[in-house]
Amino acid sequence: MPRKFKKGYFVQGQFVAEGSELDLQLKAELKGTDSASRTDLKRESTALQELGEQLLGLRPEQLEPLALPEKLQEAIAEARRITNFEGKRRQIQFIGKLMRKLEDDTVAQIRQALADQHGGTAREVAALHQAEQWRDALVADDDALARWLEQFPSTDAQQLRSLVRQARKDAKPEKPGLAPRHGRAYREIFQLVRTQLTDEGTEDEHDDHA
Repeated sequence: MPRKFKKGYFVQGQFVAEGSELDLQLKAELKGTDSASRTDLKRESTALQELGEQLLGLRPEQLEPLALPEKLQEAIAEARRITNFEGKRRQIQFIGKLMRKLEDDTVAQIRQALADQHGGTAREVAALHQAEQWRDALVADDDALARWLEQFPSTDAQQLRSLVRQARKDAKPEKPGLAPRHGRAYREIFQLVRTQLTDEGTEDEHDDHA
């Protein structure tokens, strides 16, 4: 009686019978590969959706050079208008779906634009902190005023001294135990310092590019 032919398949010239140990091993490996691929795709999809959500924070002049597809631009504009949480979440999912259709070059440009914006934001925050530190030092210490005028000789010294005197006067509490008050002069010192620091930083950038 002839032997019944087993069901199976060939792998690199080797017959693999269905249900055999080798068959189970190969299928397990194949399933693992498919599973990994699905995981990678899900991770990539999530990353693109998060990237699309970050596009909502870009200013119009930063979005324009990216030349995004019109449908994606409209989706971003719509997401900004939506205030309902669930509606916004669905809209962001839709943006993520559109992001998956973009070319790799466009995605790279988006990442660069976001990196540039975050870098600019960090510089702005640092400049604000620096201005606050100078303002508090000027109000608290005469030596700080001398250091400032030496470092920034173009400052209107008379105006700054007048503001400092007024800020110190305003800061004196009306009654013992009360917190010091900060009036208009205190705010004007901050604006003066911030403007001077910004102008100085701009000049330095121009010098670097020269």
